[in-house]
Amino acid sequence: MIIDSETNFLYLSKKLNTDARYSTFCERFKNVLNENDIQYKFLENTKDIWCRDFMPIQVADDKDDNFVQFSYNPDYLKPNRFQSTKSDVNKILSALPNNFRIQPKKSNLIVDGGNIVREKDKVIMCDKVFSENPLYKEKTLIKKLEELLEVDRIIFVPWQKEIDFIGHADGMVRFLDEKTVLINDYDYEEDGEFVSSFKASIHNAGLDWIEIPYNPYDNKFDLDASGIYINYLQILDIIFVPQFKFAEDDKAMKKLKSLFPKSKIVPVLSNEIAREGGVLNCISWNIKK
Repeated sequence: MIIDSETNFLYLSKKLNTDARYSTFCERFKNVLNENDIQYKFLENTKDIWCRDFMPIQVADDKDDNFVQFSYNPDYLKPNRFQSTKSDVNKILSALPNNFRIQPKKSNLIVDGGNIVREKDKVIMCDKVFSENPLYKEKTLIKKLEELLEVDRIIFVPWQKEIDFIGHADGMVRFLDEKTVLINDYDYEEDGEFVSSFKASIHNAGLDWIEIPYNPYDNKFDLDASGIYINYLQILDIIFVPQFKFAEDDKAMKKLKSLFPKSKIVPVLSNEIAREGGVLNCISWNIKK
C-alpha cells in the first residue's frame, strides 16, 4: 500500500476551482501549495469537490495495474436530489494527461476512498462498509478487500450512524506509524458506548493511540466538519492542517508538530469546505508518480 508520506503529486476537483462557494478557499489553498512547492492539477469532469472518495486507490507503484477503482455509489447519494453530484470516474480518468493514463483494476464493491486509512501492510475502515455491501458475507468481503488493497490486515472501527451518515474513517483515525494511530479526543458529549467500542477496536488490533484536539460540538449542523483536525492532508514531508478560527487551532498545530518532528506542519484555514462536510484529506487525491 502506498502511504501518504510517499505521495508526491496532488489532484483536486476542478469544481473546487470553479464553484463560487469555494473560490476564496481555493485561492488560499493554491497559494499555500505553491509556497510549499507541491505539484498539483485539477481533475476534469468532477461533479463535487470530494475526489478522495471517488478516485481510485493506489496500492503499489511497481506495476501497470497499481490502482483499484471501487464502485462509487454511496447510500448517502442515492436520493434523487444528490444524483447530479455523483462523478463518473471513467470520464475523469479519460481526461487525464496522456503521460498519466491509468488503467485501474475495477471492483463492484462499494467503498469510498475516505473510508480507507492507509499504512504499509494494513488499513483501517469504518464498519459501514459491511452495510453498503450486503450481498457479501463479512469474511468474504474482508478477504476481497485485503486482496484488492494488497494488505495483510483490515482493522474495522465502529460507525456512529446516529450522527455520522457518511461513515468515513479518515475523520476518526490516522496512522502515526505502524504501531500507533491518532484519534479524535472525544469528550463527555460523545456517546460513551461508541467511544468505548471505538477505542476497544483500536486496542484489540494491537495498536496504541494518541488523542489530538477535536471540537465539532458547537457546529450548527451534523454535516459541518469544522473542528476535525485529524482530516489533515499529508504529502511528502509536509502536513497541511485544517484551521477554523477555533481555540483548538493552535493546540492542534502544536500537537502535530510534536508528533511529526521531521515534517513541516502548515496551517490552512478551511471553514468554507468544512461547512460542506469535509476538510483537506477529503478534497485530495494525492498519489505517487
